[in-house]
Amino acid sequence: MSSTLENTMQSSYQNSTDSPLLSVPRLIPMRAVCAALVLASVALAGCNRDKPVPETKPGQALASVNGEEITVLQLNEEMQRAGVPAAQQQTASKQLLQALIDRELLENEAAKEKIDRDPKVMQAIERARSLIIAQAYMQKRVGDVGRPTEAEIEDYFNKHPQFFAKRRQFAMNQLVFPASSVTPELRAAADKARSLEEVAAYLDTRQVAYGRAQVTRSTADLKPELAAKLLSMPKGQLFLVQEGQRALLTSIDAVRDAPVSLAIAAPQIAQYLATRKNKELAQAEIQRLRATAKIDYLNKDLAPDAAKPGALPAAAPASLTGMPGAPAGSGLGPESTSNDGHGDNDIGPVADTVDADARADKAALDRGVAGLK
Repeated sequence: MSSTLENTMQSSYQNSTDSPLLSVPRLIPMRAVCAALVLASVALAGCNRDKPVPETKPGQALASVNGEEITVLQLNEEMQRAGVPAAQQQTASKQLLQALIDRELLENEAAKEKIDRDPKVMQAIERARSLIIAQAYMQKRVGDVGRPTEAEIEDYFNKHPQFFAKRRQFAMNQLVFPASSVTPELRAAADKARSLEEVAAYLDTRQVAYGRAQVTRSTADLKPELAAKLLSMPKGQLFLVQEGQRALLTSIDAVRDAPVSLAIAAPQIAQYLATRKNKELAQAEIQRLRATAKIDYLNKDLAPDAAKPGALPAAAPASLTGMPGAPAGSGLGPESTSNDGHGDNDIGPVADTVDADARADKAALDRGVAGLK
Protein backbone atom coordinates (compact mmCIF):
# COMPACT_ATOMS: atom_id res chain seq x y z
CA MET A 1 0.00 0.00 0.00
CA SER A 2 2.73 2.37 0.98
CA SER A 3 4.66 2.13 -2.31
CA THR A 4 1.46 2.26 -4.41
CA LEU A 5 0.22 5.39 -2.66
CA GLU A 6 3.60 7.07 -2.28
CA ASN A 7 4.86 6.89 -5.97
CA THR A 8 2.27 9.33 -7.30
CA MET A 9 2.70 11.91 -4.50
CA GLN A 10 3.94 15.18 -5.94
CA SER A 11 5.28 16.50 -2.58
CA SER A 12 7.12 15.08 0.41
CA TYR A 13 6.94 15.49 4.15
CA GLN A 14 9.00 18.39 5.44
CA ASN A 15 11.15 17.91 8.54
CA SER A 16 10.19 20.34 11.25
CA THR A 17 12.86 22.76 12.37
CA ASP A 18 11.08 23.37 15.70
CA SER A 19 11.98 20.77 18.27
CA PRO A 20 10.87 20.73 21.88
CA LEU A 21 14.38 19.55 22.68
CA LEU A 22 15.72 22.97 21.77
CA SER A 23 14.01 24.66 24.72
CA VAL A 24 15.51 22.84 27.70
CA PRO A 25 15.51 24.36 31.19
CA ARG A 26 19.00 25.34 32.28
CA LEU A 27 18.63 23.20 35.42
CA ILE A 28 18.77 19.97 33.43
CA PRO A 29 22.35 18.63 33.19
CA MET A 30 23.92 18.90 29.77
CA ARG A 31 24.66 15.18 29.79
CA ALA A 32 20.93 14.45 30.04
CA VAL A 33 20.22 16.87 27.20
CA CYS A 34 22.75 15.12 24.97
CA ALA A 35 21.26 11.74 25.82
CA ALA A 36 17.80 12.97 24.91
CA LEU A 37 19.08 14.34 21.60
CA VAL A 38 20.71 11.02 20.74
CA LEU A 39 17.60 9.01 21.57
CA ALA A 40 15.33 11.32 19.61
CA SER A 41 17.61 11.28 16.58
CA VAL A 42 17.89 7.49 16.63
CA ALA A 43 14.11 7.18 16.81
CA LEU A 44 13.61 9.54 13.88
CA ALA A 45 16.21 7.83 11.71
CA GLY A 46 15.12 4.31 12.68
CA CYS A 47 12.87 3.86 9.65
CA ASN A 48 15.88 4.48 7.41
CA ARG A 49 18.38 2.18 9.12
CA ASP A 50 18.40 -0.14 6.10
CA LYS A 51 19.75 2.72 3.97
CA PRO A 52 22.14 4.67 6.19
CA VAL A 53 24.07 7.67 5.04
CA PRO A 54 27.77 7.89 5.92
CA GLU A 55 28.19 7.98 9.68
CA THR A 56 27.71 11.38 11.27
CA LYS A 57 26.49 12.55 14.62
CA PRO A 58 22.68 12.24 14.87
CA GLY A 59 20.99 15.49 13.92
CA GLN A 60 24.27 17.03 12.81
CA ALA A 61 24.04 19.74 10.18
CA LEU A 62 25.70 18.74 6.93
CA ALA A 63 25.76 22.19 5.37
CA SER A 64 24.61 25.74 6.00
CA VAL A 65 23.08 27.88 3.27
CA ASN A 66 22.85 31.55 4.23
CA GLY A 67 22.41 30.46 7.83
CA GLU A 68 19.84 27.73 7.12
CA GLU A 69 21.08 24.27 8.07
CA ILE A 70 20.65 21.11 6.01
CA THR A 71 20.69 18.12 8.33
CA VAL A 72 21.40 14.43 8.13
CA LEU A 73 17.69 13.77 8.66
CA GLN A 74 16.86 15.69 5.49
CA LEU A 75 19.49 13.75 3.57
CA ASN A 76 18.15 10.47 4.98
CA GLU A 77 14.71 11.40 3.66
CA GLU A 78 16.09 12.10 0.19
CA MET A 79 18.07 8.85 0.21
CA GLN A 80 15.02 6.85 1.20
CA ARG A 81 12.81 8.39 -1.45
CA ALA A 82 15.46 7.93 -4.14
CA GLY A 83 15.87 4.24 -3.26
CA VAL A 84 19.62 4.43 -3.56
CA PRO A 85 21.38 1.01 -3.56
CA ALA A 86 23.84 0.46 -0.70
CA ALA A 87 26.84 0.36 -3.03
CA GLN A 88 26.03 3.83 -4.39
CA GLN A 89 25.13 5.62 -1.16
CA GLN A 90 28.46 7.43 -0.73
CA THR A 91 28.29 8.99 -4.19
CA ALA A 92 24.55 9.56 -3.97
CA SER A 93 24.92 11.33 -0.60
CA LYS A 94 27.17 13.95 -2.17
CA GLN A 95 24.83 14.44 -5.13
CA LEU A 96 21.70 14.62 -3.01
CA LEU A 97 23.30 17.09 -0.62
CA GLN A 98 24.08 19.36 -3.57
CA ALA A 99 20.47 19.00 -4.70
CA LEU A 100 19.28 20.03 -1.23
CA ILE A 101 21.57 23.06 -1.32
CA ASP A 102 20.22 24.05 -4.73
CA ARG A 103 16.67 23.63 -3.48
CA GLU A 104 17.39 25.84 -0.46
CA LEU A 105 18.92 28.54 -2.69
CA LEU A 106 15.92 28.50 -5.01
CA GLU A 107 13.47 28.58 -2.11
CA ASN A 108 15.27 31.57 -0.59
CA GLU A 109 15.16 33.50 -3.86
CA ALA A 110 11.51 32.60 -4.36
CA ALA A 111 10.71 33.93 -0.88
CA LYS A 112 12.51 37.21 -1.67
CA GLU A 113 10.27 37.64 -4.71
CA LYS A 114 7.22 36.54 -2.69
CA ILE A 115 6.58 33.66 -5.06
CA ASP A 116 5.61 31.58 -2.05
CA ARG A 117 2.61 33.91 -1.65
CA ASP A 118 1.45 33.44 -5.23
CA PRO A 119 -2.12 32.08 -5.17
CA LYS A 120 -1.27 29.18 -7.48
CA VAL A 121 1.75 28.22 -5.37
CA MET A 122 -0.26 28.45 -2.17
CA GLN A 123 -2.97 26.29 -3.70
CA ALA A 124 -0.39 23.68 -4.73
CA ILE A 125 1.08 23.69 -1.22
CA GLU A 126 -2.35 23.22 0.31
CA ARG A 127 -3.08 20.36 -2.09
CA ALA A 128 0.20 18.68 -1.20
CA ARG A 129 -0.56 19.08 2.51
CA SER A 130 -4.00 17.56 2.02
CA LEU A 131 -2.60 14.61 0.08
CA ILE A 132 0.10 13.93 2.66
CA ILE A 133 -2.37 13.91 5.53
CA ALA A 134 -4.81 11.74 3.61
CA GLN A 135 -2.01 9.33 2.72
CA ALA A 136 -0.93 9.09 6.33
CA TYR A 137 -4.48 8.36 7.46
CA MET A 138 -5.01 5.71 4.80
CA GLN A 139 -1.70 4.07 5.60
CA LYS A 140 -2.61 3.93 9.28
CA ARG A 141 -6.11 2.66 8.56
CA VAL A 142 -5.29 0.06 5.91
CA GLY A 143 -1.70 -0.76 6.79
CA ASP A 144 0.14 -3.58 5.10
CA VAL A 145 -2.01 -6.53 4.05
CA GLY A 146 1.05 -8.74 3.80
CA ARG A 147 1.93 -11.34 1.22
CA PRO A 148 -0.92 -13.45 -0.20
CA THR A 149 -0.90 -17.10 0.80
CA GLU A 150 0.48 -19.76 -1.48
CA ALA A 151 -3.07 -21.07 -1.91
CA GLU A 152 -4.30 -17.66 -3.09
CA ILE A 153 -1.45 -17.36 -5.56
CA GLU A 154 -2.05 -20.83 -6.95
CA ASP A 155 -5.80 -20.20 -7.17
CA TYR A 156 -5.25 -17.06 -9.27
CA PHE A 157 -2.79 -18.94 -11.45
CA ASN A 158 -5.29 -21.73 -12.12
CA LYS A 159 -8.21 -19.38 -12.80
CA HIS A 160 -6.33 -17.41 -15.47
CA PRO A 161 -4.77 -19.98 -17.82
CA GLN A 162 -4.59 -17.43 -20.66
CA PHE A 163 -2.01 -15.55 -18.62
CA PHE A 164 0.04 -18.55 -17.61
CA ALA A 165 -0.37 -22.26 -18.39
CA LYS A 166 -2.11 -21.72 -21.76
CA ARG A 167 -0.50 -18.47 -22.74
CA ARG A 168 0.05 -18.02 -26.48
CA GLN A 169 2.28 -15.58 -28.31
CA PHE A 170 1.67 -13.87 -31.63
CA ALA A 171 4.54 -12.75 -33.85
CA MET A 172 3.21 -10.09 -36.20
CA ASN A 173 4.43 -7.85 -39.02
CA GLN A 174 2.84 -4.46 -39.57
CA LEU A 175 2.52 -1.51 -41.87
CA VAL A 176 1.86 1.68 -39.90
CA PHE A 177 0.39 4.72 -41.65
CA PRO A 178 -1.87 7.71 -40.88
CA ALA A 179 -5.46 6.82 -40.10
CA SER A 180 -6.52 9.62 -42.43
CA SER A 181 -5.11 7.55 -45.31
CA VAL A 182 -7.64 4.76 -44.74
CA THR A 183 -10.07 5.13 -47.62
CA PRO A 184 -12.58 2.68 -49.07
CA GLU A 185 -10.11 2.06 -51.88
CA LEU A 186 -7.31 1.20 -49.46
CA ARG A 187 -9.59 -1.15 -47.54
CA ALA A 188 -10.56 -2.88 -50.75
CA ALA A 189 -6.92 -3.23 -51.74
CA ALA A 190 -6.07 -4.69 -48.34
CA ASP A 191 -8.97 -7.15 -48.58
CA LYS A 192 -7.69 -8.42 -51.93
CA ALA A 193 -4.02 -8.49 -50.96
CA ARG A 194 -2.35 -11.75 -50.00
CA SER A 195 0.59 -10.13 -48.24
CA LEU A 196 1.75 -6.91 -46.65
CA GLU A 197 4.11 -6.38 -49.59
CA GLU A 198 1.18 -6.04 -51.97
CA VAL A 199 -0.38 -3.39 -49.73
CA ALA A 200 2.99 -1.64 -49.41
CA ALA A 201 3.21 -1.48 -53.19
CA TYR A 202 -0.29 0.00 -53.30
CA LEU A 203 0.68 2.64 -50.73
CA ASP A 204 3.79 3.48 -52.75
CA THR A 205 1.72 4.12 -55.87
CA ARG A 206 -0.58 6.42 -53.86
CA GLN A 207 2.42 8.14 -52.20
CA VAL A 208 1.16 7.29 -48.73
CA ALA A 209 3.94 7.40 -46.15
CA TYR A 210 4.17 4.31 -43.96
CA GLY A 211 6.49 2.53 -41.60
CA ARG A 212 7.18 -1.11 -40.82
CA ALA A 213 7.15 -2.83 -37.46
CA GLN A 214 7.56 -6.29 -35.99
CA VAL A 215 5.72 -6.88 -32.73
CA THR A 216 5.16 -9.78 -30.38
CA ARG A 217 2.09 -9.89 -28.19
CA SER A 218 0.67 -12.58 -25.95
CA THR A 219 -2.76 -13.51 -24.71
CA ALA A 220 -1.76 -11.82 -21.45
CA ASP A 221 -1.13 -8.51 -23.25
CA LEU A 222 -4.32 -8.19 -25.23
CA LYS A 223 -7.97 -7.73 -24.49
CA PRO A 224 -9.59 -11.18 -24.22
CA GLU A 225 -11.89 -10.59 -27.19
CA LEU A 226 -8.99 -9.49 -29.41
CA ALA A 227 -6.82 -12.41 -28.30
CA ALA A 228 -9.64 -14.84 -29.13
CA LYS A 229 -10.05 -13.27 -32.56
CA LEU A 230 -6.34 -13.54 -33.33
CA LEU A 231 -6.32 -17.19 -32.28
CA SER A 232 -9.07 -17.90 -34.80
CA MET A 233 -7.19 -16.32 -37.72
CA PRO A 234 -5.02 -18.34 -40.10
CA LYS A 235 -1.35 -17.51 -40.51
CA GLY A 236 -0.76 -14.66 -42.95
CA GLN A 237 -4.24 -13.18 -42.76
CA LEU A 238 -4.29 -9.38 -42.89
CA PHE A 239 -6.41 -7.22 -40.64
CA LEU A 240 -6.64 -3.49 -40.13
CA VAL A 241 -6.83 -1.76 -36.75
CA GLN A 242 -7.04 1.98 -36.09
CA GLU A 243 -5.41 3.44 -32.98
CA GLY A 244 -6.04 7.14 -32.67
CA GLN A 245 -4.30 8.98 -35.48
CA ARG A 246 -2.66 5.91 -37.00
CA ALA A 247 -3.70 2.70 -38.69
CA LEU A 248 -2.03 -0.68 -38.29
CA LEU A 249 -2.27 -3.22 -41.08
CA THR A 250 -1.15 -6.43 -39.42
CA SER A 251 -0.25 -9.91 -40.57
CA ILE A 252 0.18 -12.82 -38.16
CA ASP A 253 3.51 -14.44 -38.87
CA ALA A 254 3.41 -17.15 -36.19
CA VAL A 255 1.49 -18.30 -33.13
CA ARG A 256 3.30 -20.36 -30.55
CA ASP A 257 2.75 -21.74 -27.08
CA ALA A 258 4.45 -19.69 -24.38
CA PRO A 259 3.41 -21.15 -21.02
CA VAL A 260 4.60 -19.64 -17.75
CA SER A 261 5.05 -21.85 -14.71
CA LEU A 262 3.65 -21.11 -11.29
CA ALA A 263 7.17 -20.79 -9.88
CA ILE A 264 8.02 -18.01 -12.34
CA ALA A 265 4.66 -16.25 -12.11
CA ALA A 266 4.26 -16.42 -8.32
CA PRO A 267 6.16 -13.19 -7.40
CA GLN A 268 4.21 -11.10 -9.90
CA ILE A 269 0.91 -12.67 -8.88
CA ALA A 270 1.69 -12.00 -5.22
CA GLN A 271 2.42 -8.35 -5.93
CA TYR A 272 -0.72 -8.01 -8.01
CA LEU A 273 -2.96 -9.63 -5.38
CA ALA A 274 -1.48 -7.50 -2.59
CA THR A 275 -2.04 -4.34 -4.60
CA ARG A 276 -5.59 -5.35 -5.42
CA LYS A 277 -6.31 -6.14 -1.76
CA ASN A 278 -4.99 -2.74 -0.71
CA LYS A 279 -7.24 -1.06 -3.25
CA GLU A 280 -10.23 -3.03 -2.03
CA LEU A 281 -9.56 -2.04 1.59
CA ALA A 282 -9.05 1.58 0.59
CA GLN A 283 -12.27 1.53 -1.41
CA ALA A 284 -14.15 0.07 1.55
CA GLU A 285 -12.81 2.81 3.81
CA ILE A 286 -13.85 5.54 1.37
CA GLN A 287 -17.30 3.95 1.12
CA ARG A 288 -17.56 3.89 4.91
CA LEU A 289 -16.63 7.55 5.17
CA ARG A 290 -19.06 8.51 2.43
CA ALA A 291 -21.87 6.58 4.07
CA THR A 292 -21.46 8.52 7.31
CA ALA A 293 -20.79 11.94 5.77
CA LYS A 294 -23.24 14.61 4.68
CA ILE A 295 -22.25 15.48 1.12
CA ASP A 296 -24.14 18.27 -0.61
CA TYR A 297 -23.49 19.07 -4.26
CA LEU A 298 -23.96 22.80 -4.68
CA ASN A 299 -23.49 22.39 -8.43
CA LYS A 300 -26.07 19.75 -9.27
CA ASP A 301 -24.56 19.19 -12.72
CA LEU A 302 -21.54 17.61 -11.05
CA ALA A 303 -23.54 15.34 -8.78
CA PRO A 304 -23.11 11.62 -9.54
CA ASP A 305 -25.98 9.57 -10.89
CA ALA A 306 -26.33 7.23 -7.94
CA ALA A 307 -29.24 5.70 -6.09
CA LYS A 308 -27.75 6.01 -2.62
CA PRO A 309 -26.56 9.23 -0.97
CA GLY A 310 -22.84 9.35 -0.65
CA ALA A 311 -22.33 6.57 -3.19
CA LEU A 312 -19.40 6.70 -5.54
CA PRO A 313 -19.98 7.98 -9.08
CA ALA A 314 -20.66 5.24 -11.60
CA ALA A 315 -17.57 6.24 -13.53
CA ALA A 316 -14.79 8.77 -13.42
CA PRO A 317 -12.30 10.09 -15.97
CA ALA A 318 -9.17 8.00 -16.35
CA SER A 319 -7.09 10.94 -15.18
CA LEU A 320 -8.80 10.72 -11.81
CA THR A 321 -9.23 7.02 -11.29
CA GLY A 322 -5.71 6.03 -12.26
CA MET A 323 -6.91 2.49 -12.73
CA PRO A 324 -4.98 0.55 -15.38
CA GLY A 325 -8.15 -1.00 -16.79
CA ALA A 326 -8.22 -2.26 -20.35
CA PRO A 327 -5.85 -0.60 -22.81
CA ALA A 328 -7.25 2.45 -24.57
CA GLY A 329 -6.02 1.13 -27.92
CA SER A 330 -5.90 -2.34 -29.39
CA GLY A 331 -2.61 -3.20 -27.73
CA LEU A 332 -1.12 -4.00 -31.14
CA GLY A 333 0.94 -0.86 -31.53
CA PRO A 334 4.74 -1.23 -31.74
CA GLU A 335 5.25 0.66 -28.46
CA SER A 336 2.07 -0.26 -26.62
CA THR A 337 3.79 -2.74 -24.27
CA SER A 338 7.26 -3.50 -23.01
CA ASN A 339 7.09 -7.10 -24.18
CA ASP A 340 10.47 -8.26 -25.38
CA GLY A 341 9.09 -11.22 -27.26
CA HIS A 342 11.05 -13.80 -25.31
CA GLY A 343 8.21 -14.89 -23.09
CA ASP A 344 9.74 -13.94 -19.75
CA ASN A 345 8.87 -10.28 -19.26
CA ASP A 346 5.23 -10.20 -20.23
CA ILE A 347 3.69 -12.77 -17.93
CA GLY A 348 0.22 -12.08 -16.50
CA PRO A 349 -1.49 -10.55 -14.78
CA VAL A 350 -0.04 -7.91 -17.07
CA ALA A 351 -0.53 -4.69 -15.12
CA ASP A 352 -4.21 -5.49 -14.61
CA THR A 353 -4.90 -4.90 -18.29
CA VAL A 354 -7.04 -7.94 -18.94
CA ASP A 355 -8.33 -8.95 -15.55
CA ALA A 356 -12.08 -8.55 -15.24
CA ASP A 357 -11.82 -8.05 -11.51
CA ALA A 358 -9.45 -5.13 -11.98
CA ARG A 359 -11.77 -3.55 -14.55
CA ALA A 360 -14.64 -3.84 -12.10
CA ASP A 361 -12.70 -2.15 -9.32
CA LYS A 362 -13.83 1.50 -9.25
CA ALA A 363 -10.77 2.67 -7.31
CA ALA A 364 -12.64 4.59 -4.64
CA LEU A 365 -9.37 5.61 -3.05
CA ASP A 366 -8.35 7.45 -6.20
CA ARG A 367 -11.68 9.24 -6.33
CA GLY A 368 -11.63 10.35 -2.71
CA VAL A 369 -7.89 10.97 -2.47
CA ALA A 370 -6.89 11.88 -6.01
CA GLY A 371 -3.36 10.92 -6.93
CA LEU A 372 -2.69 8.59 -4.00
CA LYS A 373 -1.88 5.32 -5.62
